[in-house]
Amino acid sequence: MIPEIITSIPGPRSLALAARLREHESRNVTYMDHSWPVFWDKAKGVNVWDADGNRFLDFTSAFGVAGLGHRHPEIVEAMKEQSEQLLHGMGDVHPTALKVDLCERLSKLTFEKWGAGSGKVVLSNSGFEAVETALKTARLATGKRRVMAFTDGYHGLGYGSLLGTDLEKFRGPFVDQLAEVTNRVKYGSFELPDDDEIGAVLVEPIQGRGGKVIPPAGFLLALRNWCDAHNALLIFDEIYTGFYRTGKWFASEWEGVVPDLICVGKAMSGGFPISACVGKEEVMDQWPKSPGEALHTSTFLGHPVGCAMALKSLEIFERDVTIRLVEESSERLSRALQAFDHEAVREVRGRGLMWGLELNRPAGGLLTLLLAEGILFLADGPAGNVLSFTPPFQISEGELDYALAAVRRLLDAS
Repeated sequence: MIPEIITSIPGPRSLALAARLREHESRNVTYMDHSWPVFWDKAKGVNVWDADGNRFLDFTSAFGVAGLGHRHPEIVEAMKEQSEQLLHGMGDVHPTALKVDLCERLSKLTFEKWGAGSGKVVLSNSGFEAVETALKTARLATGKRRVMAFTDGYHGLGYGSLLGTDLEKFRGPFVDQLAEVTNRVKYGSFELPDDDEIGAVLVEPIQGRGGKVIPPAGFLLALRNWCDAHNALLIFDEIYTGFYRTGKWFASEWEGVVPDLICVGKAMSGGFPISACVGKEEVMDQWPKSPGEALHTSTFLGHPVGCAMALKSLEIFERDVTIRLVEESSERLSRALQAFDHEAVREVRGRGLMWGLELNRPAGGLLTLLLAEGILFLADGPAGNVLSFTPPFQISEGELDYALAAVRRLLDAS
């Protein structure tokens, strides 16, 4: 549906909520000025309603989570059914059958499908935790402490994941507390360091927050070959790009390269905080057998509601109707954006349902103007000048046309 604005944005309720939040939340968390933010109240499909009743088109999929659409009815039903039976468990002590089912399913969708044997899983709550699981696994499996990561990469904000993240605004304040173990390589470069102390190569098969950057053909294979030659583990961070965001189950499948470890999250459950690090069996078995106390765990590991929602989401992803929807919407978005010609646009790039318009100016002001048009966008790239298009899969041609017309009109006026 096309946006419906019934009051100014932000409206009176959003403004009142912002004033209250400003009093009690750390000022670093939620960005606030006179025109930002609106407070979400409900969502359905590609639409979000704020606390004042305004309806928005969501071109963010809520940070890439709602690929199947907001509040997918089958996922909601799975959540309800599970919450009425068991709301919490003890995932690393007395787990549920759902955890077994989800670990099996993730193995089948990754290493078994790729012909690389069984996969083994560590479940977590957020994406950065999955990355830190992968880095710890590489340390145990190789005995090496150094990490290769890439310019403009984003892997989360925990201290471990900051070893890979390369956006200065996130690393800068804490860099003197980070171990000096990272070899930073230009993303997409085939000039890789000859360093046998590197045990982990951490990379996004397609960069998300770095600006929707697709590496040159052969880059992932070069990393695979480098790891094999240097006894290092190849880690694909597919937290953003996984589950059809780029048009395939995983972005790495465009190149047919198999990692040693893959990190997934975001769209895996359609809305519950759950993530996973999945690795080759022989790699994951470098973790010691639990003596009754896990080396790496958390209170909500294998949460039954999250597992139930993830299993339902994965079932929906596997359906032919979902695959056709992804193909049709990907083609529509690709065609529309590649035809978008404007003097303010330096480059259009992307794949599947993950695209960016690199502008010759910061995109922050444009985001605010688009919000007033009833459209939710985010900006990516080190300079914040890439307008990001990551809508739910069911975005329609009319909704896309509406958004692009607004972008064009606002660029013309600025």
